[in-house]
Formats: sequence, C-alpha cells, structure tokens
Amino acid sequence: MGEVVKLAHGAGSVETSQILESLIFSKIEERLKKVEGGLGIDFPDDAAAIPMGDGRFLVVTVDSYTVNPPFFPGGDIGVLAASGSINDVLMLGGKPIALMDAIIVEEGFPLEDLRRIVDSMLRVLREEGVALIGGDFKVMPKGQIDKIAIATVGIGIADRLIVDRPQPGDKIVVSGYLGDHGAVILARQIGIIDEGSGGGLVSDVKPLTRLMLPLVEKYGPHIHAARDPTRGGLAMALNDWAKASGTVIIVEESAIPIRPQVAYYANMLGIDPLALASEGAAVLSVSPDVAEEVVEFMKKLGFDNAAIIGEVRKAERYRGYVLLKTVVGGLRILEAPRGDLVPRIC
Repeated sequence: MGEVVKLAHGAGSVETSQILESLIFSKIEERLKKVEGGLGIDFPDDAAAIPMGDGRFLVVTVDSYTVNPPFFPGGDIGVLAASGSINDVLMLGGKPIALMDAIIVEEGFPLEDLRRIVDSMLRVLREEGVALIGGDFKVMPKGQIDKIAIATVGIGIADRLIVDRPQPGDKIVVSGYLGDHGAVILARQIGIIDEGSGGGLVSDVKPLTRLMLPLVEKYGPHIHAARDPTRGGLAMALNDWAKASGTVIIVEESAIPIRPQVAYYANMLGIDPLALASEGAAVLSVSPDVAEEVVEFMKKLGFDNAAIIGEVRKAERYRGYVLLKTVVGGLRILEAPRGDLVPRIC
C-alpha cells in the first residue's frame, strides 16, 4: 500500500506544513499565490488579504471545525467556529464584519444539540456585531460523518495589515494563559473530565475583538507579528516566526503563563503544555520600546495575565530556532510539534 493521509497531517504541526507544501504550495506559480498587492499563500497565514483600491484591504479567512467532543467545559463547536474565524481576521489586522457558515451534520444527531450549537454561534456573532450573510446546511447518512462539522468564512476590513515579520529586538508578548483549550479537549477525549465538570479546566475559547482592535488602533505600526496559537500552540507559532524571519527566538519558561492544572494534566499525559492549543489568547512580536506599555494596556483591557515572555534576536547561531530558558537555568530547543498530540481539537 502506498502513502496514506494520517491524523498528524491535519494537526497543525510539522506534518501539516509538509503536506501543504507537497500538495499545493509547490505546484502553484508565484503569480497565482495572491491577488496583486495583497497577501495569500505566498505568505501562509490563517487569513489572506485583497487590496480594495482605497488603501484598505479585504481580509478573508476560511476554516473548518471538527472538534471532538462538540461540547466541552467553557464552550462548544458553535462558539469555537464563530470565535476562531473572528480571531483569524483580527490577527491580520482586520476588523471582522461578516461570516458565512456551512454545517454538515450526521443523520440522527439530536436536534436539541444542534439548536444549542447554532444558538451558541449566533450569540457570539450578535455580541460581536458580525453579520451572518450566508451559508449551507447538509445532512450525511449515519456513520458517514462523526456527529457534526462546521466550516466558516470570516470577512473583515483592514486599514493596515499585520504581516508576520518579527524583527530582531522585538519582545514576545502573550495576552494571558496558554494551552487551556487543548488541555480541556485532551482531558475530555480520554475521559478524565465530563462536559459539565472540568476538574479545574475550562476552555479559553472567545473572540479577541476587545483586545486586538484597541491594540491595532494604538500600537499597530509597532506590532510586527500576531498569532492566536491554536493547533500546535505557542511552540508552533514561534517556530513558524523564527523560520520565516531567519531569527532566533528566546523565551523564558518561568515567564510563560500556564495554569497549574493545565501543566498538571499535560505533564501527567506526557505532553508539552507549550504545544497545546489556545482559542482565546494572542501572541505578539512587538517593538521593544513599547512592549512594557503594550502589556500594561492589555491589562487595562482586562487581560490581567498578559506578559513579556521572550525576545527575537538576530541569528548568529540557531537561525530559525526557538530556544527555551528553563526554570532550572538550562537552555533547550523548543521544537515545532510533530505527530497528532490531540486529534480533532478544533
């Protein structure tokens, strides 16, 4: 039997990058990787941009959500689908204005659960002032899809794009605790917790509009990269940045905000918490002269655990690597995640 698709190929890890490069990126000529003057798969990110001719950009993102189980402490697949697409628009510097959705559900799926999921998605859109402008709904025969999947297209407008280009000297800033969502889904999948009781674990899934819009307005030119560390967590986001910019990123383990219960469950299961997904946190690469001010501004916005966790350096050695200063004083390479640590996390 020849090569086959593996779960790891869809985990947002090294294998995902490899299969996308093999299947798509390497086969498209440069002129077709973006709309002229915009941003596309010439610079892979969670969103793309099309120039509107007036100096602004139309920001577009597409994503699919297959989280298992669809309900978890802190949210459900509906909240996740709306929040995830809103956040992807925000991280490119856009203001979210509209969403389209496609829902595929399994025959026999409880109608009450479907109502609950859709109501959750609509609640997020209502609270964020994001219009639902279209979509699709299909039902698959029982056994041909696992419960429910939701695909979304998020649309926004940006005056200025945040293109992920960290610069030497930048400080790495996080908006708060990391890994909460990944820990919740992992614990649910192995049966440690149930839907209503998280054992101290709660997903952080939420839109980041009230964080990113004020930040972009006040500090936009000083933000050189922005990412919501979903699949692959902080480790994947920083490795992507270091590789793309040809820098070395050094982070302090003791400075990274991780909830004790997240660290406990991750360590118990042999998983690095820095590779676990967040669905309501942002990681930024910020000019050093405003980094402390940015953190204080985040805290005033209600993100009390915002922190500077490291810095970007010109690479004389370890070009394209992320180095972690451990709590015991050592230094190790923080590798990009490989394999499928937590399947169907989002």
